[in-house]
Amino acid sequence: MKRIFFLLLTGLMLYGLPANAQLQDQRSNLAIGVNGGVNVSSVSITPGFKQSKLIGPEFGVTVRYIGEKYFSMICGIQAEVNFSQRGWKEVIEDGTGNTYQRAMNYIEIPLLAHLAFGKDKGRGVRFVLNLGPQVGYLVGEKETMSDAWDPSGRTPNEQYGKMADKKFDYGIVGGGGLEARTGIGNFILEARYYFGLADFYNNSKKDPFSRSAHSYIGARLTYLFDIKK
Repeated sequence: MKRIFFLLLTGLMLYGLPANAQLQDQRSNLAIGVNGGVNVSSVSITPGFKQSKLIGPEFGVTVRYIGEKYFSMICGIQAEVNFSQRGWKEVIEDGTGNTYQRAMNYIEIPLLAHLAFGKDKGRGVRFVLNLGPQVGYLVGEKETMSDAWDPSGRTPNEQYGKMADKKFDYGIVGGGGLEARTGIGNFILEARYYFGLADFYNNSKKDPFSRSAHSYIGARLTYLFDIKK
């Protein structure tokens, strides 16, 4: 409950600040488009094991509304529906030569406060920031392991063959990048970081893992075209 309260409070603060600020210059810019990129992911898990990063795809649709300019800061909100692959790749150093990775596919919905600095209207480049809560739902997962597989004696090893207990996920996502506004649309190159607040395994005292949450760094390119300027 504390995590859910923190998530909701963060979202209210993000959306409430621009709304309560003195309006400097109103806007009414609606844009829609598509995004695509890659996630470099791992998991925060206790008890832990050595990991390297898993690289997976991310793509989806984006809707953005800019409602005002407050001094030099352009303020709006942004919503997305994305397919996102996360998971982990283990580094196994027990001499067996085993390899293992877990890919977990989610439908994600981030709801973001959007801030921009720079060129306001017309063509040009501006710096953008996006920050807010994100929810996700697990739609599939797959283990990939070496043909010669021997996990006996490895600790922990309860994760092998154990699918996620919880499909619903939530956390905080934020990032920044550059937006180029052109005559054929707007192109945004952005880096993001996601910090998961939910565990995908049960975490009671009788369960093998007390913590099992996602995190990833993402790089993406978004194309938006203006519906209403």
